[in-house]
Amino acid sequence: MKKLLAVAVVCFSLVLLAACGSGSEEGSGGSGSDGGDSVLSKIKDSGTVTIGFANEKPYGYQENGELKGASVDIAQAVFKEMGVEKFESKLADFSQLIPGLNAGKFDVITAGMAINPDRCENADFAEPSMMYGEGLIVPKGNPMDLHSYEDIAEKGATVSIMQGATEIEYVKQMGVKESQIQTAADIPATFSAVSSGRADATTGTEMTVKMALKSSGNDKLEFVSDFEQPDIEGIPSYGAAAFHKDADELRKAYNEALAKLKKDGTVKEILKKNGFSAENNSVPEDITAEGVCSGEQY
Repeated sequence: MKKLLAVAVVCFSLVLLAACGSGSEEGSGGSGSDGGDSVLSKIKDSGTVTIGFANEKPYGYQENGELKGASVDIAQAVFKEMGVEKFESKLADFSQLIPGLNAGKFDVITAGMAINPDRCENADFAEPSMMYGEGLIVPKGNPMDLHSYEDIAEKGATVSIMQGATEIEYVKQMGVKESQIQTAADIPATFSAVSSGRADATTGTEMTVKMALKSSGNDKLEFVSDFEQPDIEGIPSYGAAAFHKDADELRKAYNEALAKLKKDGTVKEILKKNGFSAENNSVPEDITAEGVCSGEQY
């Protein structure tokens, strides 16, 4: 009798645990497509999406309280195509965008962020919406005669780079030592390092540094117009919006809407409006997020 009672108790407990486990997974949104369905439904029901961005022209920035930039404009156009009309924007340091996404602070991040295998381990990227190269800023007159990352390495120059930017790894691959690299919170801080003499150069995506210098009015610095693009994996870069790894359905819906806007020319028009070249900065049709994440395409 005691054995039968014990067996009954165990069986009842297992049934209860299974029921609780099942209910908990559904209630919390779970993972994979269940989590994605939950996020997508929440956005569509509320009509509002929360966008994380870094203050980096011309990709995503805030001006007079308004969110602007090519990446932001593309994302907003895509969500409008999906029937979402309201956008809640949240500013973050570039290096905190993916951690913030994974902490649930944003539904999507969009900052012209380059797709690369390391980032793909921590976030799921939409299909790329733009393509770009690198740029270099130096003191007026280019006193160290820097025209490439190799020049920085060979001449022992110091370079200031925004925290979390892909350029940190790029310069290392071209021979720049760790001791030559400084990091700063944002683009203005890297400019300040060069202007003050604490660094000999700064680098970032071409349009970012070029437009940032123009808008800064800093006459102590200049853009290196004949900069030699490094022949390494990751260049050119492909920028895309990124989503939490549990938001599969949201990402798929975003990709479907993005494909329509690429096909009808909307994405090219947005790029042109923000100072990009509709031809040089548009993504070739055969480039995919999966291919870039795997390292097979660059």
